[in-house]
Amino acid sequence: MNTQSQLKFSLTSGLGKWMVAAGLSVAFLSNAFAEADPNLWPVMKEAFFAKREMKEVDFIKIDAPKRAESGAQVPVTYSIDNAAANGVKIVKLYSFVDANPIPLTATYNLSDMIGDFQLSTRIRFETDAYVRLVGETADGKLYLGSRVIRAAGGCGGMVENNEAEIRAAAGKIKMNVEPPAKFGTPTTATFNIKHIMRTGLQRDLVSQGYVPAFYINKAEFKYNGKPLMNVDVGVGTAEDPYFKFNFIPDAPGKLEVTATDNEGKSFTHAVDVKG
Repeated sequence: MNTQSQLKFSLTSGLGKWMVAAGLSVAFLSNAFAEADPNLWPVMKEAFFAKREMKEVDFIKIDAPKRAESGAQVPVTYSIDNAAANGVKIVKLYSFVDANPIPLTATYNLSDMIGDFQLSTRIRFETDAYVRLVGETADGKLYLGSRVIRAAGGCGGMVENNEAEIRAAAGKIKMNVEPPAKFGTPTTATFNIKHIMRTGLQRDLVSQGYVPAFYINKAEFKYNGKPLMNVDVGVGTAEDPYFKFNFIPDAPGKLEVTATDNEGKSFTHAVDVKG
């Protein structure tokens, strides 16, 4: 399949977008090992956001180490400075690592209760790359923030796991809200779910075959029954997915999360929020 055909396929299927971007990333990897390659993004942008204008801005921010200790667990913090945005209201954020075989790490769908968005998480890197954070408004305008990080080896490699232990632990959730909650002002919540997050690119140490993908694919947060934030999770999110984020509770209540994996299993947890 040539590049033009790949791009056409990418626009007709969500899976297609992942596959074409994966192919494009792999095609460029030989140029990306020494340092992050800025030439990856224009092709990937066309695959995911064909013909759409995108403005690079300062109000979408990515905080991360210049060099990570491990490509399997790279800490990043995403934020939106609403004051600097000058009226631009972001309702959806796409997070990419543009040299990863599967570059879309997560998509964040935001509600008004998020306020000034700030979220910390951990992602994977196959090689040195740019992190790209694309913000979308309700009327479809796109804005871009970027950051280079040096890290490697987090997407593939060899694995030797105890399958029974992995399956028994998968889906165990820890979640808390930092006390005391002050209603009407930003409050910090931390979510962590136990899960191996297999990418489908790792090889079994014994058979040498690829281990099937097994990962959390969605986390839906609600407060007092109202949507707070929905996260479409990709395999570029690190093992044991972690999200630390701010939200603005308007009254005492309950923070709930429902997470699902790619095999259709569902996991739930809730915490009471008191003043």
